[in-house]
Amino acid sequence: MIGKRVPNVTFHTRVRDESIGGDNPFRWEDKTSDDFFKGKRAILFSLPGAFTPTCSTYQLPDFEKLADEFRALGIDEIYCMSVNDTFVMNAWAKGQGLKNVKVIPDGSGEFTRKMGMLVNKDNLGFGMRSWRYGAVINDGVVEKWFEEEGFSDLCETDPYGQSSPQNILESLKSEAKAA
Repeated sequence: MIGKRVPNVTFHTRVRDESIGGDNPFRWEDKTSDDFFKGKRAILFSLPGAFTPTCSTYQLPDFEKLADEFRALGIDEIYCMSVNDTFVMNAWAKGQGLKNVKVIPDGSGEFTRKMGMLVNKDNLGFGMRSWRYGAVINDGVVEKWFEEEGFSDLCETDPYGQSSPQNILESLKSEAKAA
């Protein structure tokens, strides 16, 4: 994965637009991979699903809490991706009170599939979802890769550790010390 350019995908998002007014001031806005990754050094972490236990209790909140430490090491943005639609991702972001991490809805799983990370989780009632991974992406190119062990369809477990914010942060700190 290191050295691979991220796939060029269009994401269908809903963004807040106060000019709309009412109880649901959102409009559709298509964003591309370049909108998220071009000219930036970003962390992308992808996970099986919004509102799921490990994702909601540890991974997403810890990236949110550690955002300033990531910024100090040259990270411009932190993105959380899941094979969920924009409504689910926006509700999850709101529920988590996100200020630092931005969510990317990969509703159809196209980005995830093109990254080679789409897995079948029918055994858990999820359908096709992302395997858990993290990456440091520099101007659209994968610079560092953190994939959980055991990549497979119908996996009974949900490994977590390689893509944890603590592990990625430690890797970036080690890189900074060596420089």
